[in-house]
Amino acid sequence: MQIAVITIPFIYFLFFVRRSGFEYINLNTNILIIGLILQISFFMTRTSLCGLTIEEISDLAGHGRINIAHSISISNSVYKKKINDISQFPRIPKMLKEQLTEIAFAGIFDPVASEKSSDGTVKYLFRNEDGLEYETVYLPEKKRITVCVSTQSGCRMGCPFCLTGRYGFHGNLEARDMVNQVISLPGAERITHVVFMGMGEPIDNLDNVLKACRIITSEWGLAVSPRNVTVSTVGITDGVKRFLDESNCNLTLSLHSPFAEERKKIIPAENRNPSRAIIEIMKNSPVLKKRRMSIAYVMISGVNDSESHLEELKSILTGTRIRINLLPYHPVPGDVNISSPAEKMQYYKHELIMSGISASVRKSRGVDISAACGLLASGLK
Repeated sequence: MQIAVITIPFIYFLFFVRRSGFEYINLNTNILIIGLILQISFFMTRTSLCGLTIEEISDLAGHGRINIAHSISISNSVYKKKINDISQFPRIPKMLKEQLTEIAFAGIFDPVASEKSSDGTVKYLFRNEDGLEYETVYLPEKKRITVCVSTQSGCRMGCPFCLTGRYGFHGNLEARDMVNQVISLPGAERITHVVFMGMGEPIDNLDNVLKACRIITSEWGLAVSPRNVTVSTVGITDGVKRFLDESNCNLTLSLHSPFAEERKKIIPAENRNPSRAIIEIMKNSPVLKKRRMSIAYVMISGVNDSESHLEELKSILTGTRIRINLLPYHPVPGDVNISSPAEKMQYYKHELIMSGISASVRKSRGVDISAACGLLASGLK
């Protein structure tokens, strides 16, 4: 057990110190230190309920001690009621609560910092138990409230226009970390949409993303409709196919150029995962009711907003059910590029719609606090 691994060598160390004549470490000190180590070890061996599926909660105690009704009550307490104290879980027998406390903890933790934009957007900084730092964005609007979730601390895709990529890759987040970004925020009960568009490449951490999506969309979880959950990717071929096979949530491909050689300079993943192959997978995936496939196209003046780019977009998207969202570019430090003007973006939208392609121009949010697309991790070191 983890307790034995940590404490037994430490006890032998204390015995050696005392035998060596270092009498200033007295018996009371030894006892206090050992007790502290035991408490830390005990906590480390417990499991976070946040991040578990209904089946994992049922199996937690073993031997069928937690039946399905109790499992649902436990998951509701964590995911819907956001109760962080197991002793306060309703509809759970006292004995089961005591047993549960010995092997688990709720696992909900608050952000360590926040910053509010003039447009109402709020950026939150989280730090998990492993010390990984990541940011989450809360986007309130009149008819919807969206949370933009991170899936990694940093990113290893290496896109030069993205500050998260410049931050480097520090580690994958667990499903627990992703779900906690939703349920721990102030006003979490009002959240209607979840987008996996924060720090990191979601398909590069697919197991945890799929698990988080299941928890977020299940009735025993957060019960957010799958049509209100969107996962963004620069495109990892095998992972995209698996995601579409195993999830009912929406998918967005960050394209940024319809030309492969040009896209390689903007998104290095194009070298091993051609966007055309990803688009074919999206086009040929089973049609699910209300699941949306879309393209994110950040428009950079003089780089990817020419007539030839427009015509190529029409060529690859006409006749598909894939929507295109046009986004303004946010320059990063040391970058000479600027966003395409609003008039050019509206022109693109008009031409695409006239070609039978669903298109929209997205408005930037949280630019003044570096919470907009490509700017997360700007303050992290």
